[in-house]
Amino acid sequence: MHQEKRLPRNGKEGLLYGALISTMTVLFMTTFSIIYFAGEFNGEIAFSILKTLPIMWIIVMIIEPAIFGRIAEALTAKFTKPTDSFNSKILFRILFTVLGMSAAMTLIGDIVGNGFHPELFSSWLQYWPRNFIIVLAAESLVIQPIARFAMVKLHEAQDKKAGLAATPQVQN
Repeated sequence: MHQEKRLPRNGKEGLLYGALISTMTVLFMTTFSIIYFAGEFNGEIAFSILKTLPIMWIIVMIIEPAIFGRIAEALTAKFTKPTDSFNSKILFRILFTVLGMSAAMTLIGDIVGNGFHPELFSSWLQYWPRNFIIVLAAESLVIQPIARFAMVKLHEAQDKKAGLAATPQVQN
């Protein structure tokens, strides 16, 4: 039976895979957004990024698997067939996840950075399309391929270890 080496095979691997993707995405988008709105990068901005990263990472690690990952899985199943290629299923999954997560995190990021303010909704309307395009490109071209590469390497190491364990050792 062929097992997909590019995706997690169990819950522990799923957590690792999700943590890799979430960490890279949060690191990229939080850094980008804070520098973009500050208009510069200096020690104060770097400190602001470091303070914000753990908050955003925890939020993402909660809402992606609990809400948007499930929605993305259901929509991917609805729009693809079992015979569709791995790449088409992954692209649909990325599209639906990024659609929901970028919408939510644009709003949440503004609240974390600026608190509740009268322009919250208009800010969201202004910045969400930009964030969606940026994250879609980053996820499709860099972040997801890195996470899938990590899964391939993990599975190769596991397969090698299992192969060594299954091979009887010859003693002299």
